[in-house]
Amino acid sequence: MCVQPADIHSLLGGRPMLDKTTPKFSHVKPADTPWHGEGLRDFLLYKDLGVADATAGRVIAHLVKANTAPERGTGWHRHEADFQIVCMTKGRAKFMYEDQVTLVEAGDCVHQRPGVEHHQFDCSPAMANLEIAGPADSKSIDMPAVCEVPAPAPWK
Repeated sequence: MCVQPADIHSLLGGRPMLDKTTPKFSHVKPADTPWHGEGLRDFLLYKDLGVADATAGRVIAHLVKANTAPERGTGWHRHEADFQIVCMTKGRAKFMYEDQVTLVEAGDCVHQRPGVEHHQFDCSPAMANLEIAGPADSKSIDMPAVCEVPAPAPWK
């Protein structure tokens, strides 16, 4: 006997069968994932939020916080991403977006357009943010300097 798709639907109690490529439910608590320093920048710590796995690689979300004073900053770079959003949750950071200094403070949200050349050159010791980008495997590409970058403020 061959089971028809309509029969499978009724065998599941009327619930549709989930496709493995569809996003899945994810709930990450603070203790579920550790902070780690193996991210893109050595003066920052990163915490994965499980979104890349839940979205089959369509989106990545991680928390980022300051670890040490940004002596050299991030360097000029761009991301090969369809979108990137930075929501500052604590403290502040200063970025160069092309030739413009941009102060991002707690409560601010920045949408970095695809390919924008930028450099995070300063942050407060308490800086923390949520970064969301897609796709999850998008790359960071080092770029030549667009312009001179101000010196970061020393941490006290």
